[in-house]
Amino acid sequence: MFSRRNFFNKPLKILLITNALILLAAAMLGPIYSLFVEEIGGSLLDASLAGGIFALTAGIVTLISGKYSDKVKENELIVVLGYVFMGIGFLLYTVVNSIWFLFLVQVIIGLGEAIYSPAFDAVYSKHLTKRKSGKQWGIYEAATYFTAAIGAVIGGFIVTYLGFNVIFVLMGVLCLGSALYIYQLPRKAL
Repeated sequence: MFSRRNFFNKPLKILLITNALILLAAAMLGPIYSLFVEEIGGSLLDASLAGGIFALTAGIVTLISGKYSDKVKENELIVVLGYVFMGIGFLLYTVVNSIWFLFLVQVIIGLGEAIYSPAFDAVYSKHLTKRKSGKQWGIYEAATYFTAAIGAVIGGFIVTYLGFNVIFVLMGVLCLGSALYIYQLPRKAL
């Protein structure tokens, strides 16, 4: 039904794969986040506050980042910066020992999300095929759900058998690996 040759181009493949790794990283923690917060001495309310801090930070900074990404020639470098912030934030989870430090980490991850999202959307949009953009955005949207499903299960297994620190390191590596891959690409690739 879908011919890959007519459906995907190389830049979209790169963007889909690297962003799927970011989404996978975040999805590994999502369903078990409140367990981590309780492990560091927090409550369910603290977990909710941390989620709110992330969302508020991301929302405010996305407005600024979106405006700035329209003025930048190489948006892929902004994507790299956002991925790096997220990777650092995920790695910082390994040393979180208080709710206040957790809130700071949530701000860092929110910054990363807000920095990369508008720039990612701009780069992705630039490579859409005329008359196939709905299908190509549909693949992106489906990938977010598939990575959420896979990440939730993988995260549960890893934490159950290896602990939270292993998952945090893996999350950071996925983000930083995606950032490094995009950074080392020739600028004309995206």
